[in-house]
Amino acid sequence: MSQNAPSVQSPLTVKPALSFWQIFNMCFGFLGIQFGFALQNANVSRIFQTLGASIDDIPILWIAAPLTGLLVQPLIGHMSDNTWGRLGRRRPYFLIGAIFTTLAIFIMPHSPVLWVAAGMLWIMDASINIAMEPFRAFVGDNLPSRQRPLGYAMQSFFIGVGAVVASALPYLLTNYFDVANTAPEGEIADSVRYAFYFGGTVLLLAVSWTVFTSKEYSPEELARFEQSSSEQITLKHDRSWQAYQKGALIWTVLGALFTAVIFLQSLDKQLYLLAIGIFAFGPLQWFCAITLKRIAPEARHKQGMVFSVVDALFHMPKAMRQLAVVQFFSWFALFAMWIYTTSAVTSYHFGSSDVLSKAYNDGADWVGSYLPLITALLP
Repeated sequence: MSQNAPSVQSPLTVKPALSFWQIFNMCFGFLGIQFGFALQNANVSRIFQTLGASIDDIPILWIAAPLTGLLVQPLIGHMSDNTWGRLGRRRPYFLIGAIFTTLAIFIMPHSPVLWVAAGMLWIMDASINIAMEPFRAFVGDNLPSRQRPLGYAMQSFFIGVGAVVASALPYLLTNYFDVANTAPEGEIADSVRYAFYFGGTVLLLAVSWTVFTSKEYSPEELARFEQSSSEQITLKHDRSWQAYQKGALIWTVLGALFTAVIFLQSLDKQLYLLAIGIFAFGPLQWFCAITLKRIAPEARHKQGMVFSVVDALFHMPKAMRQLAVVQFFSWFALFAMWIYTTSAVTSYHFGSSDVLSKAYNDGADWVGSYLPLITALLP
């Protein structure tokens, strides 16, 4: 063989370590995403009250957040797992989610009536979830196992910075830049509007930075890395069609009974949402039972999105199931805080429930500036 013959480079079978700045770039977009979340959490109740919502109306208006998260996150996770295009696997979802979130953030403080603001919350929350969920998987896709703690720590750093700065924006604009935090009836204060403009801009720019400065491995490369990895997790998909059929019957009956109790006892109408969710889980399992009954076991992983999401839900690792229980209860506290903190603090500590008063808006600014600290102190 000639000494000058070019050597053939074998394909990588192990993910190479990334530099600090490569990890920085791939996580930087989370700064923008957290700007969107923080502006929403700190100001949406204030906007709803400004547009005429009573304290009793606010929880049902906030229902967008848990419902969109419940529906969008697993669907986007499945879709991004099976996407590959010019921008890669995850980055198209970063960009699409960021664009629609930014549009909703810009429009929301100009909502002329309450239903428009509620609609913008639905769009904003759905779009944030479209951008955010693939970011979690992005770290696992791009980093070798020994660098993943650094990747998640970097994401947490940007989450913290984004939460603190974005939540405090109305307070900073009012107290350091003399921007008015009061407005005529039915209008959103300038401090909130400018905070949303700034936050939306940061969100789009930060996510775009990650999209255009990071690369992704192709599906073929990821498959090769997984085959050579000694840490890959094998899930045992052993739930039979009979098990799904039994579960479908149980959840359908429970949902129907819960709905009947709500109706007969004249309970809070918001409980119908929970009853519908319980009931709907029954037909989803009927669908899985029918699917499993007509396919061969080896074809299980080739089924559509609905089956894949429900089947994966029942075959989560034990640690994830335990975490799901913890998250289920902790989010009750988080939503209670996001929904009621502004009205509680303004009426009790600042002595005003009048959304046109300076006292109310000073209290709302205070809530925003301290909300990340309050969240961090929750057990």
